[in-house]
Amino acid sequence: MTILVTGATGTVGRLVVDELVQAGHQVRALTRNPSHASEVLPAGVEVVAGDLADPDSLVQAFDGVTAAHLITFAGDDYAPLSRGDEIVELVVKAGVRRVTVLGGRADGPLEQALAAATEQATGLEWTLLEPVEFMSNTLRWWAGSVKAHGVVREPFGDRLSALVHEADIAAVAAAVLTGEGHGGRTYTLTGPEALTTREKVRVLAEATGVGITFTELTEQEARTEWRSYGMGEETIEFLVQALGNTPEVGYTVVPTVEQVTGRPARSFAQWAAEHAAAFRP
Repeated sequence: MTILVTGATGTVGRLVVDELVQAGHQVRALTRNPSHASEVLPAGVEVVAGDLADPDSLVQAFDGVTAAHLITFAGDDYAPLSRGDEIVELVVKAGVRRVTVLGGRADGPLEQALAAATEQATGLEWTLLEPVEFMSNTLRWWAGSVKAHGVVREPFGDRLSALVHEADIAAVAAAVLTGEGHGGRTYTLTGPEALTTREKVRVLAEATGVGITFTELTEQEARTEWRSYGMGEETIEFLVQALGNTPEVGYTVVPTVEQVTGRPARSFAQWAAEHAAAFRP
């Protein structure tokens, strides 16, 4: 069977492709930038061009596909999909039987369309994957300042997060796409422990062998610094709320990764060891 992976060159998508290829499945990788695919995807993967924001570009991508991994946004600005009903129409028409949706929410356009298709007895099963904070966010937010100055500057040093390894998200997606019994479920995905920001800095310092200083910013200092990076007010407000008022689901450890994949979730210490070079001067 052919499994379609959308966002195939992204943080999670490329790892979903890896998992499926290693398990011997035929994979079709959808990307807006096929020329970049050869740099991050295994040899032999079928790469097709397409944009989830433009369902007309997806017709050939779904041809002959029996399972699909979908994301809920399009473009570098992570804008949510607005034409979810058209995508699901293609899914149903192609005869896709299993779908995973990464990082969605029950009231999103794509998710609503999938729910409606399920109610119409189309034979489609779909599963919502809801990871908490990605461990890979550490690269995005900290690598530059640690590499250049040996410092992490953030507010809310005692906030807890049950952050999850991106490879575990991919492993769950692959297991759901190729296994039975997951239809209609929502899987919250976490790592094996909840860590404070201070603890994350300590773990990262141990993994890299670099002395890393944590400077705790006040909320106002954080807002000012984020503005200096060119962040918009909407993004800044989101960060303040997400970091300052992390919902319980964000710091509550659940065993979903092990239940679905059969092996324990990876720790942040393991992630830090794998990416230590990116933080060293």
